[in-house]
Amino acid sequence: MRKIESTVEEKFDGIKILDFLKRGLSLSVSLIKKVKFGGVFINGENVHMRAIVHTGDSVTVLLPEAQSENIRAIDIPLDIVYEDDYLIAINKPRNMPTHPSRGNSLPTLAEGVMAYFAPEKFVFRAINRLDRDTSGIVIIAKDPLSADKLSREMKSGGYIKKYSAIVTGVPSPSHDIIDAPIERECEGNVKRVVRPDGKRAVTEYEVVKILDSGDSLLEITLHTGRTHQIRVHMAYIGHPLVNDFLYGERSGDENYRLHAKSVEFTHPVTNERIILSKEADF
Repeated sequence: MRKIESTVEEKFDGIKILDFLKRGLSLSVSLIKKVKFGGVFINGENVHMRAIVHTGDSVTVLLPEAQSENIRAIDIPLDIVYEDDYLIAINKPRNMPTHPSRGNSLPTLAEGVMAYFAPEKFVFRAINRLDRDTSGIVIIAKDPLSADKLSREMKSGGYIKKYSAIVTGVPSPSHDIIDAPIERECEGNVKRVVRPDGKRAVTEYEVVKILDSGDSLLEITLHTGRTHQIRVHMAYIGHPLVNDFLYGERSGDENYRLHAKSVEFTHPVTNERIILSKEADF
C-alpha cells in the first residue's frame, strides 16, 4: 500500500480535506474515490471529506493496492532502460504483445514484468501501450499515484513520444504535420481510417534518410495518441509503412518497422523532466 504524507501549507489553511487532496496533492477524482472511505488521515486521525485542514497539519493518504489478475509470471529477458522507486521503462522487442489476450500464446511484456518483481505482488500499469509488432519504450508505473499523474500528463499533451518508422517511398514535403481525424472503419473492425467524424489525430514526421530500396526512414512525433495513428496517417498520405499487412502491402514474412524511440515526461514525484531514448535496431 502506497502512503502519501504531506504538511499543510499556509495557503491551504481552512479548506476542506477534499479540496486539499485535489489542490495540494493533485489527486484525481478517481483516486479520491478510492481513498475517501477510511484512507485519509489528519494528524493520525481518520477523517471524512468535509474535515478542515489547518496550517501545519500532517495529512496522510493510504492508496489501496490491487493485484493484476490473470497475468502469469514468465521469466524472460527484459531490456530495462530506466528504473527508480516509482516507475520502470522497458524496451519492448517486436513480436511481443504488451498484455496477455485471448488466443495469444506468445510471452508478453506484462508476464515478464510480473516475473521480474516476483515474489512481491505487482500491478502492471502500462502508461503507453505498443502493438505486438511495434518495438520500443514502454513506461510502467509502480504505484497508483504515479500511474494517475503520468496518464493525466499524457492526456494533456505534456508526454512527448517520438518514433522511428520505415515507410514506402519518400514523403514530400520532407517535414510536415498531418492533422486528420481517425475512426474505426466499421463497428467491431480493428482497422482505422481517416474520416470527418473521427477523433482529432495529429502526427508530425520528418524524413531522416532515404534508403537504397527507395523507401525512407522517418522520425515521427505523436501529438495525439489514437490507435494505429502512425500507420493510418502514413497510409493516408500515400506512404504506408513497409510490409504493413493492414494498411499497406506485405511482402514475404517480414512485418512493418515501427519503434518507440524516445519519451519525455515529468517525473510523477520529483517533477523533473525525464528524457529516455532507445534507438531502433533497423
